[in-house]
Amino acid sequence: MLFTSKEFLFAFLPLTLLVTWLAIRLGGRGLGIASLTAASIFFYGWWELRSVGIIAVSIVVNYLVASKISTASNEQSSKRWLFLGVVANLAALSYFKYVNFLIDNVANIIGWNVEHLQIVLPLAISFYTFQQIAFLVDTARKEMGQAPIRDYIISVLFFPHLIAGPLLHYRNIISQFENRFRITSDTIATGIPVFAVGLAKKVAVADPIAGYVSPLFTKAEVGHLEFFEAWAAALGYTAQLYFDFSGYSDMAIGIGLMFGIALPLNFFSPYKATSIIEFWRRWHITLSSFLRDYLYIPLGGSRNGPIRRQVNLLIVMLLGGLWHGASWTYVVWGGLHGGFLVINHAWRQWKPMLVKRFDVLLTPIYGAITFFLVVVAWVFFRSNSFATAINVLSGMFAPDIFALPGELSYIIGRDWPIKWNQGMKYIDFMGFWSYLCLAYLIIWMAPNSAQLFRMDGKVFPEFRPATSGRYSRTTLAACVAFLAWISAFGIFGSAPSEFLYFQF
Repeated sequence: MLFTSKEFLFAFLPLTLLVTWLAIRLGGRGLGIASLTAASIFFYGWWELRSVGIIAVSIVVNYLVASKISTASNEQSSKRWLFLGVVANLAALSYFKYVNFLIDNVANIIGWNVEHLQIVLPLAISFYTFQQIAFLVDTARKEMGQAPIRDYIISVLFFPHLIAGPLLHYRNIISQFENRFRITSDTIATGIPVFAVGLAKKVAVADPIAGYVSPLFTKAEVGHLEFFEAWAAALGYTAQLYFDFSGYSDMAIGIGLMFGIALPLNFFSPYKATSIIEFWRRWHITLSSFLRDYLYIPLGGSRNGPIRRQVNLLIVMLLGGLWHGASWTYVVWGGLHGGFLVINHAWRQWKPMLVKRFDVLLTPIYGAITFFLVVVAWVFFRSNSFATAINVLSGMFAPDIFALPGELSYIIGRDWPIKWNQGMKYIDFMGFWSYLCLAYLIIWMAPNSAQLFRMDGKVFPEFRPATSGRYSRTTLAACVAFLAWISAFGIFGSAPSEFLYFQF
């Protein structure tokens, strides 16, 4: 069920809030959690009922393994159960997400023609698999005791974060269900503005840009793009992905706050980063933290010298790319970012002292280089094949032609080496670049959601209501009404589109 669908906005969310509020009033925290768990199961099964059985098996198996780990008689036994649990999770993820990818590659190597297995990818399997692996590891590290089954189930199934994150640590989320879980006029008033900002990001910015970007990448599947089309595709997707995913994350945080639960911050103006290192501290923060804590550090991190650190960075980013999807384009995207991180760390270590003295003055240049590298890498992330990516990149950096709508010749003149009336149509060209300028003005000039609502920007923020001195309730209500009004055009004007990260 999409957060932007009419079914969710006008039926599921209000009914869930009402029923959960009644359950808490009548039966306390336990009945409230049971009610919210039932609603989350319904939410998850709305798209594909069979996936409910798969996630149920995953939850039960992981809970039983965690129980074995926490009650193990010695460390060796605990490690064996942890190993079995991690292998079981990765085996399930590999079967559903990567087995056909493996079959394709083996078949290409040996020259066989093998049909795909008929496997339906369970929704959000990458997210809940990673979360449960983290739960097993934390249990083995003695960072938590044995969890009650009821609390464990809601920590996985809590519907705001279930489909596309943010990734949660059990110990953080369940402590809130113990101490903060409630529904009041204050929690709803706190959550609605955050939700409204995320909704507007998605339906008023990301979706209109997607309407221009998708046809360009479809065109790139069969041939080269001209210069302006190629840059429109790359810059457009860069903005679309940010507003789509950060919009989802804002909506998830807003819904969580309606239940008194503060979900972790997942974005902090990543395109304002002045290095790739900083970018990954700002983009998909919870995934970056997971890869650091449960992959990079166990591999040795930076403890075994600079060369081993660079190798570890490459391994982590390659696996992070593969986590996003069963395609070599994702692996290349991860590899590019791994290479960028290696170069970034090397530059920080060995850059000349003269350059260090002017670091403050060079900050805009660092920021421009970082953004440029991110844009190039996103081309591989978005493309469904290397041919598509090459067609876009060649249009960006080695174009065959420069083409503009003929109407623009009356403005800039015809004394240019430009093919007129080719490429994007005039109305599409003007509409797209207008939207894109608006998008990047918001990205670079406007405060982000954490700043707007005075969240502290940490991985697990403590929310301080915006109504406490910074904005009046009237101003906040007027802003929410405006955001709802512009969002309504997307909600009622067309079928809701899926969030991009649903596919991961």
